[in-house]
Amino acid sequence: MTDEPFFLEVTIAAPVADVWRALRDPEQIRRWHGWHFDGLDKEIEVIYHQDVVESAAEHRLEVQGGDVFELDDLDGRTRLRMTRAPRGGDPGWDAYYNDITEGWITFVHQLAFALERHPGADRRTVFLAGAAATPVLEAAGLAVVAGLPPASPYELEGPTGETLRGRVRFRTANQVGLTVDGWGDGLLVAGQNPPSPVNPGGAAMMVLTTYGLDDAAFADLESRWNAWWARNFPEPPASGQDDPAGA
Repeated sequence: MTDEPFFLEVTIAAPVADVWRALRDPEQIRRWHGWHFDGLDKEIEVIYHQDVVESAAEHRLEVQGGDVFELDDLDGRTRLRMTRAPRGGDPGWDAYYNDITEGWITFVHQLAFALERHPGADRRTVFLAGAAATPVLEAAGLAVVAGLPPASPYELEGPTGETLRGRVRFRTANQVGLTVDGWGDGLLVAGQNPPSPVNPGGAAMMVLTTYGLDDAAFADLESRWNAWWARNFPEPPASGQDDPAGA
């Protein structure tokens, strides 16, 4: 295990002013951070506005817990660098380090997707989480796309009987992000968190982000995916999102 802090860099096809606004305006943050649940607004307030250190001139934001966002202007595009605070002297806090890191990876890629593909648009989400008794990509039939490079097209039958098609959006060591045409150009993120002190067996999760579906279509999608998940994965631990605030 290394003591070096984790960092992530993503280039976003949006002006730096837009990316900065997406990190500071609560209404903008709701369009990409995590997923919808009853405590989302409180979580946004705690993480992005309580005990933060920001410099609008430098486009630098240090959120609660010491994780830092830095933005660089690339002639109309933006390089976002997110650096985790190093592990400290609190074993209870450090036990969540890897889980929080995986959460930030998901959130940063959701931020880039929202700004590039759906600027200013609201979304609807489905969040699925549980113990990793079965590898999530294998259970969902997505393992075939896990080795494809970003931007590769894919088409396959999803685990709930619908055809999923789109492109590979991103790949990391533990996550895959896929665009889904049938969800209004939505995004499916599937992840397998490695074992940690708080999740000795690891954890599986999915975030389904949709745009433009009417109430009936979204309710049908939510029902099908929740039913499939319940058949394949145990109940998740009682927690909010993988965030430093624990909200």
